[in-house]
Amino acid sequence: MTLIKRITIVVLIVAVFGIGFFFGKTQNSKIVTQPEDVNFSLFWEAWNLVKQRYVEPEEINNQDMVYGSIAGMVESLEDPYTVFFQPDETEKFLEDVTGRFEGVGMEIGIRKGNLQVIAPLEGTPAKRAGLRPGDIIVTIDEESARDITIEEAVSLIRGPKGTEVTLGVVRDDWPTPKEFKIERAVIEVPSLKWELIDGNIAHINLYHFSEKATADFKAASMEILNSGADRIILDLRSNPGGYLEVAQDIAGWFLEKESVVVVEDFGSIDTKQIYKAEGNSRFLNYPLVVLVNQGSASASEILAAALRDNREVPLVGETSFGKGSVQQLQKLSDGSSIKITIARWLTPSGKLIKDIGLKPDYRVEITEEDLQEDKDPQLEKAIELIKDLR
Repeated sequence: MTLIKRITIVVLIVAVFGIGFFFGKTQNSKIVTQPEDVNFSLFWEAWNLVKQRYVEPEEINNQDMVYGSIAGMVESLEDPYTVFFQPDETEKFLEDVTGRFEGVGMEIGIRKGNLQVIAPLEGTPAKRAGLRPGDIIVTIDEESARDITIEEAVSLIRGPKGTEVTLGVVRDDWPTPKEFKIERAVIEVPSLKWELIDGNIAHINLYHFSEKATADFKAASMEILNSGADRIILDLRSNPGGYLEVAQDIAGWFLEKESVVVVEDFGSIDTKQIYKAEGNSRFLNYPLVVLVNQGSASASEILAAALRDNREVPLVGETSFGKGSVQQLQKLSDGSSIKITIARWLTPSGKLIKDIGLKPDYRVEITEEDLQEDKDPQLEKAIELIKDLR
C-alpha cells in the first residue's frame, strides 16, 4: 500500500506517517556498477586507518561502521525525508504505521533547520498538553534540539507509557520559550468523527488517512446520506497524512469519476503517474468547504488541492504544511532499509507546493484568546460560507 507519510516521521510516538508517500511494498534494487569518477579505495583507506589507529580498538563494531557509512551517505543528500533505518528501526517503523504506539502523539518535521510540530494527534498527550501546529521545539529534556535530525528527535521524545518528556517550545507570539512536561501513553490514532450542525451541515473531522479510514469514512458517509445533511464541511486541520489509496478513495466520494487527484513527477525520469478518482461520487452535488491549517500535510494537502482544482471548493484556515515529495521504503538484504525520495507530487492543475503549502481562500487564524475561550473562528467561517453555497 502506498503511504503518504509528512512524513514526515510521526512522532514521538511513531515513525513516519504522513509526510510524503510511503510505498509499503519491498522493491528490488538494480545492481549499479561502480561509477568511474569515484575512488572507492578512499573508503577502505579510512576504514583501515580507524581499525589500526583508534585508541580503543575493542570498542569498534564493524557492523555499526557499515551502518554509519550508509547513514552518512544518505545524510549527504541533505533531504530530511530520505532516511536510513537499521533492521530494528525498520521493524519499529513498520509497526508504527499500524496506528498504535507509545509516546506523546504528534508528528514532527524539520523546517528551515528547526524541529517543528506538524500536528498533535487528536486525543493524545501532545494535544491535551496544548501543543499546536507550527510550534518550534528548541529543547528536549533541557538538551538543545537545534540541528537535530528527525531520527534523533524521535529517539529522545518517544518512550514507554507512564514516563515523561519535557519539551521547550517557541511560538510566534511568545517572547520566550515555554516548557511542556508531557507524560507518554499508548497512542491509538483515531480515524474520524462527524457531527450534524444546524440540522443540515455534516462536519467531518478527518484525523488521519490510516488503513481503517476508508471503512470508517464509508460508514460515516452512509450515516450522513441518511441524515438531514445536504452540505459538508471537511475538516483536515492537523491531519498529517497517511495512505495514498485512502486519499484517492475519499476523493472519489466528492469528485466525478476519472477526475485527477494527484500527479507524481519523477523529475529526470521523464514520466508521470496520474492518480484519478475511482469512487461513487455520492457527495458530488453537496456544497463543500474544506478546513486546513499548518498541520495539514501530505495526503491532506493532496485531497484539499484535488477538491479545489476540480470543484473550486473554498479552503478556509491557514496555509498548509507544504510537503510535496514522494518517498519509497526500500528494504536492504539484512533487514535494514532506506526511505528514499523518488518523486515530487503535483496538484491536478500542475502546481508544486513543496515548502509553499496551500494558501486558503479565506485566511482565518486562531488566537490564544480563542483557545482559552474555546472558540473556533475557522469553523465559524466555514459554517458561514457553507450556508450560502448552492
